[in-house]
Amino acid sequence: MTTTAKDLTKEAPASPASRVGGYVILARLADKARAKFLGGNVGGYHTDCPLDHYLLDWKGIVYDEIKQEIVNGADDAALAAYLDTHGQQKTPEEVAAWSDSMEQDSLYSDPQKRDGFAQRASQLGLDPETTSTFQFLAADDQANH
Repeated sequence: MTTTAKDLTKEAPASPASRVGGYVILARLADKARAKFLGGNVGGYHTDCPLDHYLLDWKGIVYDEIKQEIVNGADDAALAAYLDTHGQQKTPEEVAAWSDSMEQDSLYSDPQKRDGFAQRASQLGLDPETTSTFQFLAADDQANH
């Protein structure tokens, strides 16, 4: 797996649905962190953001811990191994179930985020009521690249 820092003004980070070691979000988190801390260009993307924290908080890992692994050169497979051995222990079945649920989750179901999500999803030609957060992010990435 990669340790190269991307220029996120020219290409999007990995889809949040990309799984590394069974974990969704990890590949995207790593792409953004490498861009910010290893000489790429993070562009308008954010690190240590709410999406990153869905994974980190579920595992009980502090952002600075995973950031340090990335800065030290860990590739995506090494990051997944790190998640397997740090924070709250999860079985492969728990990781798969959580990742599956995250793929189906939608910001539309969050009353505080619904209006903004619905507005932007509609601008992207998506039906906010049936669009998952990951589908929304993929469409937003495509619209910006």
